[in-house]
Amino acid sequence: MKLTKLREEDVHEFKKLMQEAFQYGFESYTKQKEDQVLPEKDIDNSLNDSNGHAYEMLDEYGSILGGAIVNVNPETQINHLDFLFVKVCTQSKGIGQVIWEEIERLYPKTKKWITCTPYFDVRNIHFYVNKLKFHIISFWNKYNPDPNMPNEFIGDAGEGMFEFEKVIE
Repeated sequence: MKLTKLREEDVHEFKKLMQEAFQYGFESYTKQKEDQVLPEKDIDNSLNDSNGHAYEMLDEYGSILGGAIVNVNPETQINHLDFLFVKVCTQSKGIGQVIWEEIERLYPKTKKWITCTPYFDVRNIHFYVNKLKFHIISFWNKYNPDPNMPNEFIGDAGEGMFEFEKVIE
């Protein structure tokens, strides 16, 4: 496996695989079908951010196994993991952890990483807290809204998102 900058020719497949992974996670936990839980515009916003950096994890044949988009602030070194995904048929094999370890190696001056995940995604919560050693710092919901988070991430029922941080020592 090799983590590399997202190649232009892979952008379409990268986004498709990311959407499939997020859809699978949503449907696995909620047992609900939604048209699309991760709109392409959200991925594009991260990809097009001036501080955004996208990476794909490739197998030995050049096929995408997963990837990540990070937002790096070179001044504060407080960076954000916008998205991390593993292709649906290759999940639970340690690929996500390898992706993250490579991301940390790429940004050794980072002081803190921040990310979030939906309240229902127990596997993601386990992954961030127990595997990657992030800490939950907030639970954004209708009773405790994040002013910077769009309402569609909170939901009308107040389901919410967990926010995590990892302080690098």
